Amino acid sequence: MPKLTHLLVILGLTFALSLVPAGRADVKVESKTETKIDTKSSDKSDKDAESPDADPLPVVTAHSITVNGQVIKYHATTGYMVLKEEEGKPLVPGAPGATGPATAGPAPSDSKEDAKPSKDGLKSKARVFFVAYTLDDVTDPATRPVTFCFNGGPGSSSVWLHMGSMAPRRAKLTDEGEAPPPPYQLVDNESTWLDHTDLVFIDPVSTGYSRTLPKENPAQYHGLKEDLAAVGDFIRLYTSRNARWLSPKIVLGESYGTVRAAGLSDYLQTRYGLCLNGIILVSSALNYGSFDFTPQNNLPYIGFLPGYATTAWYHKKLAPDLQAKSVVEIADLARTFAGNDYLLALAKGDTLPAAEKTRVAAELSRLTGLPAKYYLQRKLRVSDSLFFSALLRDEDKLLGRYDSRFTGPRYEPGTDAGYNEWDPSDEAVTGPLTAAFNDYIHRELKFETDLPYETTWDVSPWNFGDSSEGPPNTADALRKAMTRNPYLKIWVTCSYYDLATPFFAAETVVAGMNLEPSIRANLRFSYYEAGHMLYIHRDSRVKFKADFESFLHDATHQEPVHTAAR
Repeated sequence: MPKLTHLLVILGLTFALSLVPAGRADVKVESKTETKIDTKSSDKSDKDAESPDADPLPVVTAHSITVNGQVIKYHATTGYMVLKEEEGKPLVPGAPGATGPATAGPAPSDSKEDAKPSKDGLKSKARVFFVAYTLDDVTDPATRPVTFCFNGGPGSSSVWLHMGSMAPRRAKLTDEGEAPPPPYQLVDNESTWLDHTDLVFIDPVSTGYSRTLPKENPAQYHGLKEDLAAVGDFIRLYTSRNARWLSPKIVLGESYGTVRAAGLSDYLQTRYGLCLNGIILVSSALNYGSFDFTPQNNLPYIGFLPGYATTAWYHKKLAPDLQAKSVVEIADLARTFAGNDYLLALAKGDTLPAAEKTRVAAELSRLTGLPAKYYLQRKLRVSDSLFFSALLRDEDKLLGRYDSRFTGPRYEPGTDAGYNEWDPSDEAVTGPLTAAFNDYIHRELKFETDLPYETTWDVSPWNFGDSSEGPPNTADALRKAMTRNPYLKIWVTCSYYDLATPFFAAETVVAGMNLEPSIRANLRFSYYEAGHMLYIHRDSRVKFKADFESFLHDATHQEPVHTAAR
């Protein structure tokens, strides 16, 4: 989620017991369904935790949940996957910070040992934390899909998806997604996806409990290509160690995680020959040029306008005839204007005739609720930050960036500070989700560590690559992967009140991928009356699951494409 950054599933109880001693103590946990937790301990586990070259043993716990009247028994596996490199063969050749002392990121670990090459020539570099959920009694892994999930940042852990969306347990929020009064609660997730797919939540290096090993510089993982290589290697390792090469595989990313997911589609296929069945882009941000508000870049002004319109409609700032329409109708009106008259007006720049500028400003005012004079003063360009503070200026309120349904009082009433003050939608969920995770990981999943769980971490400067190539953009990587793999299904989720990654910006980026018609047929959109974290809204979370079931069926039930037919 948010803040767009800050390993080993078992194949059933038999495999789990092969990793740990047989002793167990069953504990009942308060829940709508009875949850049994297998607490397993090992002296070897503590020893391994001190050895950078060894993979610490995971913690495996047994649980059950009732979904649609059906009792589902599953295991949760919590632990680390150690990323390693072959001598003289780094994951990303020439990556900054590949050697030398740590200069950024959380403390690597408590271990004082250096990471030395092992007998097989592999050097341990970092530990990636994960939580995996696998259904019990699955005899053939090839029949069971597995979905890899992560948030964005860069610098975000997976706590937002994990505690808010499709895991079997979630933080309790109001039906609209607001925080209840503390202390917070953890509840069974009626919309979990576990009845249809195994789930693996990944925290990229420097986020969550993931850390580089001693004397390894976290900066070597803080970049577009570096991050793709690290997360891609995790997926390869997990797939191999858990015999999932023949399982249907889905990758789900949110926000900057969609940049990662799109890039992984090509990276995994090219580097490892690992072909995915589906990519899910939640609140898509494939092309950073769509969010770079500068006078010379027209893309964000066009892409954000329909989101401004739906937000103004939600807060009842439009004329009565527009307020009488649905949010879908408002979105369509704004799309049409943004992609035609507004686009042409911005393209003309200073050559736009005064009369035309006045007309366009009047229509912008009608669609967004801001005065036409405001648009004329700013050459028809109002950035997202200005909009957050301008729409409800008379009420001394600020809009949420991640979810514009949310509002809050201003630090500096009457100014144009925008979300540089604070984000009401971010604050609404950070407390409940963070508290729920920290309780859940220790009390129910029995994972013990004194490390702080970094929900977000400052991973700047993030290496986006060669600036001469333009803003970060993995849309083309996705296009190439889709072109080479005709079975790869893509699902883009959009929310009407997301002003971090607006729906029209996502639509225009995808439209510009120039896909062949047969390949474009593998792509679908779905829309939600929510924000960036669409799943915090109850009705949207329910719809999200139903839409996933449809997507998964299409991604796993396909006829062969006869490319050699005569």
